[in-house]
Amino acid sequence: MTTTEIKTNDRTTNEATTVRPNPATPRLNFAKTAPKVFRAVIGLDAAAREGLDPALVELVQIRASHLNRCAYCLHMHTTDARKAGESEDRLHMVAVWQEADHFFSDRERSALALTDAVTRIGDAGVPDEVYARAAAHFDEEELAHLLALIFTINTWNRIALSTAKRAGTDER
Repeated sequence: MTTTEIKTNDRTTNEATTVRPNPATPRLNFAKTAPKVFRAVIGLDAAAREGLDPALVELVQIRASHLNRCAYCLHMHTTDARKAGESEDRLHMVAVWQEADHFFSDRERSALALTDAVTRIGDAGVPDEVYARAAAHFDEEELAHLLALIFTINTWNRIALSTAKRAGTDER
């Protein structure tokens, strides 16, 4: 562990996790440096959202951003969710949705479970029961869009974290 790393306990996995503080200054401007790639991700994001409930979109983006510890995206999507009328109670419960399942519909819980599995795909893949639960609540086209949304927010999280985007700046 370097001197800039801090050991914490992750309550979700109950394992020690290394946290690296965000650099003092942002790194490269991805949108300006790789504009074709950036536009392609924007296109994927827009296509993924089609046909999905905007409130569900924000819940999925918030959950993945929690899991990936992306403060920039978490701030952006909680702000967007509030503007769209999402309640503070539900926003606070997204991080612990399994223990607070009464805050979310069966459909939302199936989407959040799929978000967890796809975001943490290296841990156990996407279990059949998680996929089947989502497939029971979403038709094939919706499910494909939900998966694409999860892929996209994970990409955005990685862009923001890799380029040291600062939470609260909401530079889009």
